[in-house]
Amino acid sequence: MLDPQLLRSFVAVADSGSFTRAAERVHLTQSTVSQQLRRLEEQCGCVLLDRGGRYVTPTPEGERLLGYARRILQLSGEAVALIRDSAVQGEIRLGVPEDFAAQTLTPVLADFADAWPGVRLEVTSGLSHELWQGFQEGEFDLTLIKQREGSAAGLASWPEPLCWIDSRRRPAFEREPVPLAVFPGGALYRGEMTHAIEASGRRWRIGFVSASLASLSSAVADGLGISLLPRRVITRAHRVLEEPTLIGAVPPVELSLHVRPEPSAPARDMAARLQAMCDAAMRRDQRR
Repeated sequence: MLDPQLLRSFVAVADSGSFTRAAERVHLTQSTVSQQLRRLEEQCGCVLLDRGGRYVTPTPEGERLLGYARRILQLSGEAVALIRDSAVQGEIRLGVPEDFAAQTLTPVLADFADAWPGVRLEVTSGLSHELWQGFQEGEFDLTLIKQREGSAAGLASWPEPLCWIDSRRRPAFEREPVPLAVFPGGALYRGEMTHAIEASGRRWRIGFVSASLASLSSAVADGLGISLLPRRVITRAHRVLEEPTLIGAVPPVELSLHVRPEPSAPARDMAARLQAMCDAAMRRDQRR
């Protein structure tokens, strides 16, 4: 294997025509450069430099090696620069709710990647209580979560209006016991649902379980159960159940952005982009 340090001295001698000038270029003594060139010639098994004239010039074998040496040194420099830039810019670990992980978020992430090409971006989607636990344990630099209103102060927060919804074509609310379409155990909406329906005195059962908001919305539309979901997911296939008379009100919830203390420059930029995204999304929902 050819030592890049030997190749660097070899290229410097070939370009300058002098051991003295080459030593100045590579910041070594002339004797050290001479020793390096002898070692390189021993490795290659041939004479690489003609030392007999006024200037030192490559031999035919040295000419052939010179092109490879330049390419090796160029690739080595590119690799070091890439690693150095990556180490300086670091990585961003982002946790987001499942319903923000698709069309709403990906354009924001694409713009961020263009602005910070050296930053490694890792995005995890999941249930809010799992994301919050991961954030507290240091697994994320930033996270968007659904939480009870005011339960944990974040960088910014937005109201997330909820409502009870049923199928317009295949109503499930009048069935006994009433079926529920719910998130897995521990999810915020599921806890609010079961507390409210228990307080109403209605008998109930779990009819459908999914960690996907889109799946729950479809399950309700097809009559597999009623659910408590964000108002923004309502479609024409749904019917809103007026909660004060039918089941009961639930505590307000909010979408909250949390950022670790002393964030890096890329993390601050990501936080600003997420805040702008959520501002725009909530304005759209208010106009619906």
